[in-house]
Amino acid sequence: MATCPPHPSYPSGPPDGAPLAGLSAAGPLRHAHWWQRAWVRYGALSTLLVISGLVILALVREETGTEGFLVGLGLAVLPVPLLIAAFRWLDRVEPGPWRNLLFAFAWGACAAALIAIVANSFATQWIATATADPTRADTLGATVIAPVVEESAKAAAVLLVFLFRRRDFTGIVDGVVIAGVTATGFAFTENILYLGIAFGTDQLAGHSGIASVTAATFFVRIVMSPFAHPLFTVLTGIGFGISALSADRQHIRRIAFPLSGLLLAMGMHAMWNGSSAFGEYGFFAVYAAFMVPIFGLLTWLVIWTRQRELRTVRAELPPYAVAGWLTPAEPYALGSMRARRIARQYARRHAGKTAARAVAQYEAYATSLAFLRHRGRRGRAGADFVVRERELLEELWRRREAARPALDHAARITAPPVPVVAPPWPVYGVYGYGHPTTTYSAPTTPYPAYNPYRS
Repeated sequence: MATCPPHPSYPSGPPDGAPLAGLSAAGPLRHAHWWQRAWVRYGALSTLLVISGLVILALVREETGTEGFLVGLGLAVLPVPLLIAAFRWLDRVEPGPWRNLLFAFAWGACAAALIAIVANSFATQWIATATADPTRADTLGATVIAPVVEESAKAAAVLLVFLFRRRDFTGIVDGVVIAGVTATGFAFTENILYLGIAFGTDQLAGHSGIASVTAATFFVRIVMSPFAHPLFTVLTGIGFGISALSADRQHIRRIAFPLSGLLLAMGMHAMWNGSSAFGEYGFFAVYAAFMVPIFGLLTWLVIWTRQRELRTVRAELPPYAVAGWLTPAEPYALGSMRARRIARQYARRHAGKTAARAVAQYEAYATSLAFLRHRGRRGRAGADFVVRERELLEELWRRREAARPALDHAARITAPPVPVVAPPWPVYGVYGYGHPTTTYSAPTTPYPAYNPYRS
């Protein structure tokens, strides 16, 4: 395991001694078994999600009816773009691939929702049969069974990305984003069910307008608490994120934090579902006393983590600039979200969308390189550190012609002013050659700051 990454030399062409395609340093690669091939795994996973989606669609439509399903779908989709945009914004420092987000949303909306509906119904019916008390069974199902089943089903998506997309799962922000998008998909399906049932109830009772059950359900689930499910599952994601930051030898830490996050998510979910048992205003009390403060705390934690990631980029990339892989201004520009945005806009304005896309990819690869080096210095990098470092550097090298002018421009625009202190000794004459008896003291205001990026 590499604990301190080397400073690579300036490349003049393809790396010498690079293995040919299909060969490794140890010799020819063995052919993978058919179940280890990527297309087999993608096909099996896609088939599972499609079947789950069709089954959950049939179950929800059976509960709500066609009209109720369409009404629930139209109302439930409203918060989804806002939540996805919020999680994507949090992931701007090192954006994960869209395929991970699509998988997480599909798992939450299809597989996790199907598991929850089937398991919750079975458990509630079993408790009602065993105790002959349907009311108690419903209460236990909502406060005990549902939190355990639903949070476990949603956590499965985070676990799968953590295990099979390890390169894309490097810290707390990645865990928060995957968990939040999974929970957003789950809440989307659940909201269709609840809003569709509420609409059907209003149709039977003849209610409409603000006094209807549909309006009340929409207010509680869409307006007041669209972040409820994401907030629960984000606790699990934080646990996996801390595990990702741990070294491979810290086995207890790597297992304990995800389990602790999952247990916290279950507990918070149970408290939320059981808030109605605290009296008439129990829901609002739990909402004000727990949900809003915890939401604010987690938001602060994620934003603070993002700022720390930017500091890591600025601290880890200068050695690559010294070695010639980056220009001296790039570490600063890549450690500023404003400079990154200006660079993409500059590339789009002067060279088109293709160049802007290349700059965005350059920024993402450079961030991954900084995080890789940070993990290597702390002894947390894997055995493939050198190979991964070389891959990232080569990706940067291919895009340097489009990215370097844009990042240099962004650095000039966003560089902080350099203070220039006036000399404390007296200056003779306006230009230093005046009459020796006439002295001019240093000006009270400093000279205009010289900015190397604005020259």
